[in-house]
Amino acid sequence: MTDKAVALQLDLRRRAFNLLVAYGILPVILAVFYVVFALIEPRFHSFDNFINIITQSSYLIILSTGQMVVLLTRGFDLSIGTVISLISVSSALVMMGVLARNPDAIGFAIFLACLTGLGIGLAVGAVNGLCVSVLRVSPFVVTLGMHGIALGFASTLSEGFPVFNLPVEFTNFFSRGTVLGIPATVIVCIIVLAGVYLLLNHTVFGRALYVIGGNPRAAHVAGFSSRLHLTGAYVVCSFIAAIGALLLTARTGSGEPNLGGGLGGGLAGGLMLASIASAVIGGVSLRGGEGRIFHCVFGGLFVTILSIGMNLIRVDSYIQLMVLGTVLVLALFVDRLRSQIRL
Repeated sequence: MTDKAVALQLDLRRRAFNLLVAYGILPVILAVFYVVFALIEPRFHSFDNFINIITQSSYLIILSTGQMVVLLTRGFDLSIGTVISLISVSSALVMMGVLARNPDAIGFAIFLACLTGLGIGLAVGAVNGLCVSVLRVSPFVVTLGMHGIALGFASTLSEGFPVFNLPVEFTNFFSRGTVLGIPATVIVCIIVLAGVYLLLNHTVFGRALYVIGGNPRAAHVAGFSSRLHLTGAYVVCSFIAAIGALLLTARTGSGEPNLGGGLGGGLAGGLMLASIASAVIGGVSLRGGEGRIFHCVFGGLFVTILSIGMNLIRVDSYIQLMVLGTVLVLALFVDRLRSQIRL
């Protein structure tokens, strides 16, 4: 073998290794799981189930994208699940309150409910961000405390019961609606992904988040305000969570005080764990400074396919939780291994 051939072979191996480090083996595992579930349960490979996977994964991809923004700064948001519940209940109560006064004001009721939900998301994000950046409290403590506060408010406002009888127009528009055959949920997901991509890759704010998470000293030398950008990261995360909350409320057709689940659970039982798991499994690093949009897409698809596949083959929900937790631990191990390889 000539020196040129050896050099070419080494170059191909280096390129393959760089692709593996950058993208991981998740796309391959994703394809394997899809084929395995399709072989075990033929219904899994149906067109209807494919649309179901794309639609269901959109919710989780949206939430994991918001979680990624905070993970880039070496933080995380444990309150995202119960904040979703609070937004669901609050927006539903606003809708019902407006319609009780004027049954014909459906459009205004939906608009005011969405405005309320997004406003709550911004407020919660600002509180979390200021506590982390200004008061220097651990993200774990701050967001865990907010988890309890949001859960308490959601349960108090709803008195522990769902808020039913939301207008059909709200559900039809945000959940069942389609544009050119594409579900509205998928379209909203694409818009969120595009917005976050532009924010992280084409703004000073986005570049600052990568620097702050990857090398805080370099960020200080570069003149980035860690307080401003940390606060902004949590605001963006909660705002995106509010969008997801409104979509999930439309899907259920009611304001649910338990919509976001608790601290545990899979996709149905705990959106906090599912959002962090899908981001980390996709390739977003808990060490900060590393994460891209496609990581959330692959991670969200993986968790959704895993959840739907196990449901179709009738795996117990507690076993599903164990599987998701195991996959998350393995993802953390792989993330650590990849960081050592880079070093």
